[in-house]
Parts: sequence; C-alpha cells; structure tokens
Amino acid sequence: MPSAYGPQHAPAGDVGAALMLIDSRLRSIHAGGLEGDADADAEQRAMMAQFTESLGPDGAEELLDGVCTLIYMFMTWLRKAHEDHDKDVVEYVVPTLVASMRMMPKSIRPEAVPTMAGLVIAAGTGLSPSLWRKQYGDWTEAEMTPLEATAFLLAEHINRITDDPDFATRVITEALSRAEEEL
Repeated sequence: MPSAYGPQHAPAGDVGAALMLIDSRLRSIHAGGLEGDADADAEQRAMMAQFTESLGPDGAEELLDGVCTLIYMFMTWLRKAHEDHDKDVVEYVVPTLVASMRMMPKSIRPEAVPTMAGLVIAAGTGLSPSLWRKQYGDWTEAEMTPLEATAFLLAEHINRITDDPDFATRVITEALSRAEEEL
C-alpha cells in the first residue's frame, strides 16, 4: 500500500540551490580550505547564512525541501548500490552516518542525531524525508546545520565508495538534466 509519505507527494524544492550548497562544502573540504581553519569555516558559514537569508521565507523552505530531495536521491542511489551486493542500505549506511555525526558535537548537537538518522532511514526505505520530518512539526534552527551535514556526509560516502570526488554531485546533475529534457 502506498504511503502518504511517499516521494510522489512531496515537493522537490530547490534541488539546484541545495546541490550548490553541498557541492560548495565538498569542494571546500577537499581543497583543504576549512580543515582546522576556524576563520575560514566561520566565513563559509556566514556566506551560506547570507545566501539563505537572501532567499526569504519561501526560498528557505524551497532550499529545505531541496536538501531533503538530495538526501532521498543519495539514499536511493546507495540503496540500489547496496542491493546489488545483497546488503541492506540502512544496516550499512546509518551506523557510519551516526558515528560521523557524533564526532561533530560542535556542529551537530546530540539531540539532532536521532532526527537525522530517522530522516535517512525514511529515505532509505523509500519515504520522503521532508514529509517524514513534517509529521513532527516545523524545522528548527538547531536542525539546519545537521541537515546540511547529513546531505554532505551522504554525498561524501558516495564519493568515497565510488572513488570519485565529484560522483555524488554528477549523479544529481545528470538526474536534473534528464528531468528537464523530459519536460
């Protein structure tokens, strides 16, 4: 029986802006620009905050939905890759993700970890992360960084298993291009 939380019922949001946000973070980390540099990290955060504020309330909601769509797309790719090896995506991805988030206590408060794990499990089981989350109320300010980190960690996980630092971004870009061609 189809779920009311299925992706077909969810808004896609601004996937392009969400991808830009995650890709920017990936490139910064891989360039070594933020590693151990609190000033550069603060500057990056300030730029992203300014960008998000410039979107206004509707644009920010679109960005949130876009990040959730990215999480759904990343987990769909990971689920298919794991199924090809007779493995369960939740069993192999979620513990690593949770362990990574727990090592980031300055960015991700402990109380956000279960929500992000639930979001990823929802996506891994074919549910819309944004609709799954909405059943618990509005997004909180404290969930913004953990949400970004979740999408980033999933993209980085995909890049690591494919041994290609741009693979996750390319998968989404190609999917967006195919979707535009079909319109």
